Amino acid sequence: MPVITDVASGVPQAVSLEQEQLFPIREVARLTGVNPVTLRAWERRYGLIVPTRTESGHRLYSMSDIERVRKILGWIERGAAVSKIGKLLARAAPLQALSQIIPNDLVLADCAQWQQQIRVAVSAFDDVQLEQVYGQVFSSYSLAVVFQDILLPVWRQLLQRQDQFGGTSEWIFLDGFLRSRVLQRLLLMRDSRPQRVVIGALAGHCRELELLIAALFLGCPQTRVRVLPIGQPFDELNLVCERIKPQALVLFSNQVPVAELPRRLNRLALSLNCQLLLAGDAADLAQESLAGSSIGCLGNEGEVMSQRLKQFLAGNLDT
Repeated sequence: MPVITDVASGVPQAVSLEQEQLFPIREVARLTGVNPVTLRAWERRYGLIVPTRTESGHRLYSMSDIERVRKILGWIERGAAVSKIGKLLARAAPLQALSQIIPNDLVLADCAQWQQQIRVAVSAFDDVQLEQVYGQVFSSYSLAVVFQDILLPVWRQLLQRQDQFGGTSEWIFLDGFLRSRVLQRLLLMRDSRPQRVVIGALAGHCRELELLIAALFLGCPQTRVRVLPIGQPFDELNLVCERIKPQALVLFSNQVPVAELPRRLNRLALSLNCQLLLAGDAADLAQESLAGSSIGCLGNEGEVMSQRLKQFLAGNLDT
């Protein structure tokens, strides 16, 4: 049985590699497509990954490490600088709350099993089976975990496989299923109260499903959210808000913000009679450039977005 040294404590620990599901760097490279040189650079230069070490100094990676590598790749694909990714990954994720109760690797393994069931149903275009899995997963996890850590990762993987035969059909099948279920949930949250929050997408910055899920995260008994259609012209947002009269306008984007975005947002904020907020990946990436402005950043984690929105609406959180 090999001896593993815990990096944080420096205490040698005898563990079973199979039991702990630890992988050597060459296997991580095979699973993620990131070469060992890059993995070591991410560790040494930026501290993005902290693998355990054997007594002889060999790196070993857990399932959570591998998932972290994939998240890093996701940010890089969106155009984020490697030097800023550490700060982005430091955000509180829904799954982290469970790690105090259940070991993180076990939670990730369970999520992986649910994802596999979803893939099987999608590959067979079996809407009945997919409906069953969809209902079952909600009995195990919270809304944020279900969408952010189970459903959306599968949805994104299929989106990236559209160049393969059948990939587009599978993605369309899952996308249509999820959009209809999220719309059902949003409709159940509607009542006769005025819309306190309006949410729309920056043109070309997200898919409809991502916008709908963001609206679902922001909605609560105290906050009614209205979703603007994809394609809403940016230059006419002030007109829409003038007629709807919301307490806040949330703009959603999952793209790396362009240099001119802060200027455009500040100009829009001056024309509105309501609070202007930014949500999605762009909110984290643009937070520094918007510091000191009147525009609030909600982030992209479901529970964090909801909490920050409540604080902004109550006047308890500064931009």
